[in-house]
Amino acid sequence: MIDILQTRLQQKYRTMSWPDGPTPPLPAQFAGRPCMDAAKCNSCGACEKACPVGAAQIVEGRPTLDTGRCLFCRACEKACARGALKFTKEFRMAAAQRGDLTVSQAQQAFPAAQVEKARQYFGRSLKLRQVSAGGCNACEADTNVLGTVGWDLGRFGIQFVASPRHADGLLITGPVSVNMRHALEKTYAAVSSPKIVIACGSCAIAGGPYAGHPEVCGGAMSVVPVDLFIPGCPPHPLTILDGLLRFVGRISEG
Repeated sequence: MIDILQTRLQQKYRTMSWPDGPTPPLPAQFAGRPCMDAAKCNSCGACEKACPVGAAQIVEGRPTLDTGRCLFCRACEKACARGALKFTKEFRMAAAQRGDLTVSQAQQAFPAAQVEKARQYFGRSLKLRQVSAGGCNACEADTNVLGTVGWDLGRFGIQFVASPRHADGLLITGPVSVNMRHALEKTYAAVSSPKIVIACGSCAIAGGPYAGHPEVCGGAMSVVPVDLFIPGCPPHPLTILDGLLRFVGRISEG
């Protein structure tokens, strides 16, 4: 026990200062919210052909990308010889409206995530039950990272709990397999009202690479109402944390 305490003292304070301090460094390969340049697009359709899930499309001669479906594999970016579509380092991608996840030339700023119900009822304390509805554990792993000493999600009054009866809402990962549908419905029913639902990751938002498969429901919205969408495959812990804090009004949307 003494050795553990000595080691902890040597480690000193390790929790990041964000959002009051600088943004923690992102990995070099991080792919954030995409940016479109319609002036460079010649509507060749190379991005559409390269996208494995149909997230990249040419609409009325302009490139668009649905980050809710996107796997952030960068295949569309690599396929665009003119550089009309590029992924940035913008980690603020969570949105309260599903339609705001689609990026086009006319919509470049990060989307709004705050929900008045969440701010009013859960702005000071939010308890979530995490439901893995057939996921690969990548989104689950990045969500669990928020509980480590470096991120310390609890300092914002947000915690994950073991029972839906102790929760204010659900954080769902995975495409919602057919075998998990009933379990998700029962878990949602066990949460007392008012309650919220968060879809975390491309699978939970739109089915991910499994969209259209008969063994999955195609995302959380097909089973329960969703109040917040956090895109990514998987979403970076910073994207998840930013989405949660803006959702409950703990940080500004500006």
